[in-house]
Amino acid sequence: MNNKIERLIAAIQFLTIIPMGKPAIYDPRGMIPYFPIVGLIIGTLLSIFDYVALKLWSEPVVAVLDVVFLVVITAALHLDGLGDTADGLLGHHSREKALSIMKDSRIGVMGLVAIVCGLAVKWGGILHLDANRALLIALIPAYARSGMVFGIRFLAYGRPDGGTGQDCFSEPLKPYAFCGLLIPVAFSYFLGWQGIWLNFCFIFITSTILFYYNKRIGCITGDMLGTMTEVTESMLFLLVSMGSYSC
Repeated sequence: MNNKIERLIAAIQFLTIIPMGKPAIYDPRGMIPYFPIVGLIIGTLLSIFDYVALKLWSEPVVAVLDVVFLVVITAALHLDGLGDTADGLLGHHSREKALSIMKDSRIGVMGLVAIVCGLAVKWGGILHLDANRALLIALIPAYARSGMVFGIRFLAYGRPDGGTGQDCFSEPLKPYAFCGLLIPVAFSYFLGWQGIWLNFCFIFITSTILFYYNKRIGCITGDMLGTMTEVTESMLFLLVSMGSYSC
């Protein structure tokens, strides 16, 4: 039990800025099953923040603040990956060149545009959430971080010479690594048909991203895992808000 708690704390410290005391054990593979749970913690905090903020500001302002909240609580970890990945993959670069570009900490035009577009899509999706707003805001960050587990399981690591995510790929993940995803899936039951739509969108987005990665360069990196999180989060907010707004 202590090891499980330590791994959860380590996952929280890795993916967020939430204060959890002294650094926990360094166990990259042990943290992976807890990524969806960390996402649920982030989403729950965001849902509480959203509820309070709506008492003080209009919905467009609150949607902006929600996006800022997600950026701050994750220290822009996934946005950094989105920018680097866009610079590397959204161009006519070879596999080796793309990986080299993604390793460069500087951001290019493609990266900047991808970040701006991603945040804009997320803002638009949150703005037009209507039914089940609080629960959706809590669950979507959990689904978004669950996508990384699939990326680690089904694609090879692209930097065998070393990289941020190398330790997560030392051996294939066991089925139990996906157990954390069962929590948001279980809560989605309370959304009715909207929950079915949410799960369908998650499966479609995740499989599409993995197919693209595999076809484009045949591997994945830490930056690309961060991109999965950002793209999945933004698209889920957008897709579940369909039909919530009419003129």
